[in-house]
Amino acid sequence: MTSTAPGDLGIESTGRERRKVVAASMIGTTIEWYDFFIYAFAANLVLAKLFFEPAGPGMMQILSLVTIGLSFLFRPLGAFLAGHFGDKLGRRPMLVITLLLMGVATVGIGLLPTYQSIGMAAPAILIFLRILQGISAGGEWGGAVLMSVEHAPTGKRGLYGIFPQLGVPFGMLLASAMLALMGAIAPGEAFETWGWRVPFLFSVVLIVVGFVIRRTVDESPVFNEIKETRQQESAPIVQVLKQHLPLVIVCALFFAGNNAVGYMLTGGYVQGLASRPEDQGGLGYNPVHVQLAVLTAAVVWAASTLAAGALTDRFGRKPVVTVGWFVQAAGIIPLFQFVFNGGVGGVLVGTCLLAVGLGLTYGPQAVWYSETFPASVRYSGISISYALGGVLGGAFAPTIAQILLQSFGTTWAIVIYLLIMTATGLLATSLLRDRTGIPLDHDFERSGAWKTWRPAKR
Repeated sequence: MTSTAPGDLGIESTGRERRKVVAASMIGTTIEWYDFFIYAFAANLVLAKLFFEPAGPGMMQILSLVTIGLSFLFRPLGAFLAGHFGDKLGRRPMLVITLLLMGVATVGIGLLPTYQSIGMAAPAILIFLRILQGISAGGEWGGAVLMSVEHAPTGKRGLYGIFPQLGVPFGMLLASAMLALMGAIAPGEAFETWGWRVPFLFSVVLIVVGFVIRRTVDESPVFNEIKETRQQESAPIVQVLKQHLPLVIVCALFFAGNNAVGYMLTGGYVQGLASRPEDQGGLGYNPVHVQLAVLTAAVVWAASTLAAGALTDRFGRKPVVTVGWFVQAAGIIPLFQFVFNGGVGGVLVGTCLLAVGLGLTYGPQAVWYSETFPASVRYSGISISYALGGVLGGAFAPTIAQILLQSFGTTWAIVIYLLIMTATGLLATSLLRDRTGIPLDHDFERSGAWKTWRPAKR
């Protein structure tokens, strides 16, 4: 028995196929973000000493954090490439390619000799591999989102759309668990010598699993419709920037407001601050216990993300996200007070409170982006918006936080910065139209009704 997304496509998609697509999207993004977070956490914990030690105690940590943000500068390139070919050749091929690219880069980092072994070649190769990770991350998200949302029934798009979003907390959970495990197996000097490499090399197993799963899913029904009618744009990137640039900017600012705050956790800043020895500017907490605390926060983030997706199907995208910004702000204010004054228990409480707001503002992003851009340029539109938002928000958030802490000597400077970014996200939300339930097919776009469509009153 087949079912069709009501009011959307005349292309049938079985419930079994939808479940397979959702699983493939979630598993793939989990693997991608596991790889990304493993690097971010390692950069805060050990990479500064292993690759940038000649720069000196203060500067080596900043340089290590800069490499986290460096990859974000190449996310737009990944978004341009994957968006262009995703709108011309299909969503599925881009999912496979970006997954493999991320895996190759991650394993390469795990095998890379340190500065002590090969000198300046070590940080140079590290930066190159980090750039490959950025290109991959810039292109992966858009394809995963569209495969989930474009297969979804109209009334359940918010729920289906959160599964790629769950890749962030699930990836963080998996990365935190691996680092906690290796911290217990190879503590202290052993972790610096070889323990940190194991989570990177473990990515081989995850990539094989993700590759097999993603190869088996069907192409998006929306793209199949465009392909059958030969309506692919010859230059979708140009069309997005020419016709939808204001939407791209607003969507980028939306994501920046969430991303800057989220990278206090996903960028490993809080973990590094709590775990590093005091002579390296940290608080000296037990690294394993800190990772377990953040692992718990990842579970809270996943639950909040899941709830946000279901709530947007009932109440609309804008109301849920608007509330989420205020909840996010409420979690920012006490975060560092908990971390500095409450030990590992404070890290647990502070990060869990922050995770609630992060889920509410991040969860609905996928479906809202998908409903914002028309079918023919949708992959390009959401990928570029996401990548630019990452540059404006998360790219150098850990670096900015560290510079603010060293410059002002107080974490309240970081809090003010994060509240400003949250306010930016709230402003973008107020400017973005709620298009809950809009038909996503190409025929609707060609009818001209896309620009004037309004959701039914609730």
